This record gives sequence, structure tokens and C-alpha cells, in this order.
Amino acid sequence: MKILFIASRKYDYLQDAIFSGLVKQLGWKNVHTFSFYKNFFLPVKKYPRNIGYSNQALLSKKLFFNKISQYDVIILAACKPDAFKDYLSVLPLISIHTKTVFIDGGDASLIGGDLSRLGQSNLWNQVNQRPFDYVFKREYLKNEDYPENVFPCPFAFNYNVIKDIRKSAFIYDVTFWAVESHPVRTKALNLLSDKFDCQANGTTSNQSFYKYKRKGNRYLEELQKAKITLNFRGGGWDTLRYWEVPALGRFMVSQEPGIVIPNNYEHEKQAVFVPKDLSNLIEVCDYYLKNEKKREEIAKRAEIHTKEFHTDIARSKYLLKILNQKIIPSHYSMTNSA
Repeated sequence: MKILFIASRKYDYLQDAIFSGLVKQLGWKNVHTFSFYKNFFLPVKKYPRNIGYSNQALLSKKLFFNKISQYDVIILAACKPDAFKDYLSVLPLISIHTKTVFIDGGDASLIGGDLSRLGQSNLWNQVNQRPFDYVFKREYLKNEDYPENVFPCPFAFNYNVIKDIRKSAFIYDVTFWAVESHPVRTKALNLLSDKFDCQANGTTSNQSFYKYKRKGNRYLEELQKAKITLNFRGGGWDTLRYWEVPALGRFMVSQEPGIVIPNNYEHEKQAVFVPKDLSNLIEVCDYYLKNEKKREEIAKRAEIHTKEFHTDIARSKYLLKILNQKIIPSHYSMTNSA
């Protein structure tokens, strides 16, 4: 299978994870990129902007001599204007036998909805002159009807990013280092303001991403030092933190996501979910601080589950399985779009 991967030049967490997984799964000879995406080819970015980096990716540029019509699959990998414009430039050249794929990793629940937020909804209408055969949607809402060619596809974890990170002893009790991009986060931070060791460890209101003290690998190292890490939705339901904490073998307390997640974590098996009103948040944290054995058993199961179902490789396998087994008529009409 020869794949042409048309990405945004800006980082996009879902795009990046799937590119990394595809290169690992199929090899650089079979996954070509449309342009030079430095975040894929060069180790120039720190976590999380290095999720898509592969030390083999640069080799793929040497092989981009195929005609557009010769690719088996062409993937538009991000709901960002620059990626859409590149895709439009090759759209007239795509064979009717080539499968077309859209990976929508945006915050909006509507397919292509982030283009409206970015003031570029016209790009969707232009691309939709040949509707995608397959759509992989991050914010695939529960109880929402999507066309049959749309599949849930949340973020994932690339274990390459922690190969140099050492295990650390616990020094924090309860942490939630996050900007207030949704009211539930503000509510959580207010509830925690005078509880546990939150003030001391920086679990406080009015945080700014650009002023984070913990960035890159240090952020992941610090996550490992927390007995309990909290997760609440931001602009979208899906957050990197939802995958980082279990991937590190740490214990997570979270909202239950309002999106469909295949092979999701289960309550009290790999994570602990609290109600949307956060009515028992403090009690849950207190309980699991006192019950270390239960807490660490859940954390260990979460790590095992993540390695099986929620890595970059697992996401690429999921995508490829659907492409190989699900036959979608070309020019399928999608109704749930921006």
C-alpha cells in the first residue's frame, strides 16, 4: 500500500501520531509526504510537538517521485487550512481508484468544523467536490449520528517520546496543571484551591501555557511524580493528558469523555471517572491517596491497556484495518459537515 500523507506544517497531535504509526507499521518506502514537514523529519521540537518525529521519515522524501494517480491512499491529515490547500492542489490528479481519507483532529464535533472557527469554511466546500471515502474523527460525539464512513479516532501516545525519561519517586499528591479552556477546569481548580498539596505543586487557577514551568520532557517527568493526576476536557473532549497519564503508568481521575473511544479505559479498572458536576472529586482523591495498593493496581493496568490499544502504532493499525476491510462507495455524500 502506497500512501501519500498531506499534513499541516503546524503541529497537530492526531495527524502527528498517525504519521508516526504509519511509518513504523508500513516503513518509509510506503508512506510519502507531500511536502517537507520539519516536525516529522528533524528532531527540532520538544514534546508534545515532536509526536510525529521519525528518524526514518526523511528517507521518504527521496522516494516521492510517484504520480499522484499511482497512490493507493491519499490522506488529508489535519483540519487546517494549509493542509486543505495542498490537498486541493492535487485533487484533480487523484485516480478514481485511490482511496481518500480525512483525519479530523480538530476540537469541533462537526466534520471539518475547525475550518469555520479559522474563517476558512469555503475550503470544505471546495474539497467536498469529491467527498472523502473515509473520515477519522477525533471529537466523535456519543449519541450523535455520523455517516457510515466516519470512524472515531482519538489521540494516542508515541512511546518514543519517553525513551530517555527515567522513573521517579512520588513527590506530589494531586496535580492538575492546565489552562482554563473549559468551565469544568475552572470549577475543578476552585475545588482544589485549598486541598491536598495543590497550591504548593502549581495546581492553581489562571495558568498560561506559555508560562508553564513544566515543558517538554520535564513535563512528562513531573507527571510521573504525582500520585494522582486529574484530567478534564478543554476545547475538545480529547486531551493529551488523557493518554499521557496512563501511558506513564500513573493514576488518573477524569471526567468520562463525551466522545466515542474504541477500547476506552474502564471505571475503576484503568482509570477512575467522576460525575460531570465533580460532586465527589475531593472524596475520590482522598480515598485513593489513602489506598495506595488499589491506586497503583489501576495505574499498572492502565499502562498495559495503553500499550495494547492507544499507541501511535495501534491507531495506524486501526486506520489500516478499516481501509482494508470497509468498502465505501466513491463520492459518498456526507451530511454532518461544516
